[in-house]
Amino acid sequence: MSALPPPPPAQFNFAQHLIERNAGRGAKAAFVDDLGTLSYTQLEDRVRHLAAGLRALGIRREERVLLLMQDCNDWPVSFLGAIYAGLVPVAVNTLLTADDYAYMLEHSRAQAVLVSGALLPVLTSAMVKSDHEVQKIIVSRPIAPLHPAEIEFETFLAAYPAMTRPAATSADDAAFWLYSSGSTGRPKGTVHSHANPYWTAELYGSGLLQLREDDVCFSAAKLFFAYGLGNALSFPMSVGATTILMAERPTPDATFKRLLGQVGGVKPTVFYGAPTGFAGMLAHPQLPARDAVALRLVSSAGEALPAELGERFKRHFGVDIVDGIGSTEMLHIFLSNRPDKVRYGTTGWPVPGYEIELRGEEGGPVPDGEPGDLYIHGPSAAMMYWGNREKTRDTFQGGWTKSGDKYVRNADGTYTYSGRSDDMLKVSGIYVSPFEVEATLVQHPAVLECAVIGKQDADGLVKTKAFIVLKAGQQLTEEEIKAFVKERLAPYKYPRFIEFVAELPKTATGKIQRFRLREKEAAGG
Repeated sequence: MSALPPPPPAQFNFAQHLIERNAGRGAKAAFVDDLGTLSYTQLEDRVRHLAAGLRALGIRREERVLLLMQDCNDWPVSFLGAIYAGLVPVAVNTLLTADDYAYMLEHSRAQAVLVSGALLPVLTSAMVKSDHEVQKIIVSRPIAPLHPAEIEFETFLAAYPAMTRPAATSADDAAFWLYSSGSTGRPKGTVHSHANPYWTAELYGSGLLQLREDDVCFSAAKLFFAYGLGNALSFPMSVGATTILMAERPTPDATFKRLLGQVGGVKPTVFYGAPTGFAGMLAHPQLPARDAVALRLVSSAGEALPAELGERFKRHFGVDIVDGIGSTEMLHIFLSNRPDKVRYGTTGWPVPGYEIELRGEEGGPVPDGEPGDLYIHGPSAAMMYWGNREKTRDTFQGGWTKSGDKYVRNADGTYTYSGRSDDMLKVSGIYVSPFEVEATLVQHPAVLECAVIGKQDADGLVKTKAFIVLKAGQQLTEEEIKAFVKERLAPYKYPRFIEFVAELPKTATGKIQRFRLREKEAAGG
């Protein structure tokens, strides 16, 4: 590992920083999506035009614009264009409901929305539910005629001359938001500075992964995730690499199509995934042969990687999976294995530039071998949760960030995941609140009460399981209850396993004892 990089200058605009990094790369492909290639020169030009257009709408410095867009070449243009203009893009999950987007519009007070045509219907529904009004809706790749308040992305870019200079932002100014889920209540608007993606790119992308200009990167995690944003935008652009973007879900078939070079004619050398995706790939009957792909580096995050899964992947492809943990609050990975040093079954060592502490219930350090709450100290920590002082003070503590995860430090300096400090579940790399699923389940007229816990599947990955008590005389099938939840929550939140029971274990005061259900599962049901 090389010495830590110097900090960015006090006056610093992250979009301009990436543009300057790639000033000499011209026609080289920056991004490749299903419809074509965007060169570094084209990217810069489009970023400047979009920035000018957003400012021409009268949107002022530090005001927010919602970014609800599938991964495509318009996504980095939108994100970097807003930052170049000194505005604050709010990149949101494309899998949510109209209720979620209505809240995010109101909470962020977004002045405009950049949206994929395929997602315009759910945005329209959200705006009906919200009292907040936006000035303009800019639609990427529309699939239906647009209304007067909507404008097509290409038309919008062409309407304004390019902005010649970036907004004079500072390294500590707010640059963008990402929403982080919580165990209770609404998602939290996590505010990141212009300096934060610089640090993650330097410390992890270049420093630990050692990405190169000749790499072709492909991330199964989408750009709206903190993990995907680093993987597919800030990391590759910081070294002048090429990124493949994919709008569709990262199914094994869709992933193989990219790994085999069937999109854009280029094969990824770097693949970023999550354990659930790796398990699906390895179980697929059309798993590509080792010599059919060009992988030199594979990264994993989002949920703990079972050792057996990593070892099977290595046996087939001849490449280790470099597993790590990051968070929306820290922007990317702070604890990780290394390309030249992998300890399967652990999350590796602290990334250079970050400090790790494990603390007990009283706040003091815990000895090796005992679980403790994970705290991180590093330069990429978020500034705050917008409009939520209580949660901000609880998470960001005097330079340290409380992750909500429990870990054990091993004798060799590696760390092993030991669960969550709260009841949140990581399912396919996305946080799911069991309380939110329970609150939806009990809305069904046949359900008396329920409890949701995490259950390991055959690959050792966590999925949601619901224990359901039906009302007297009622009948319900597993498929009926799954469909009920899917209609009311984001699709990934439905319970994968369902068990109908006569009663739930409770305390003397009537509180459900979820730990008893977890013990039951651990004992084999």
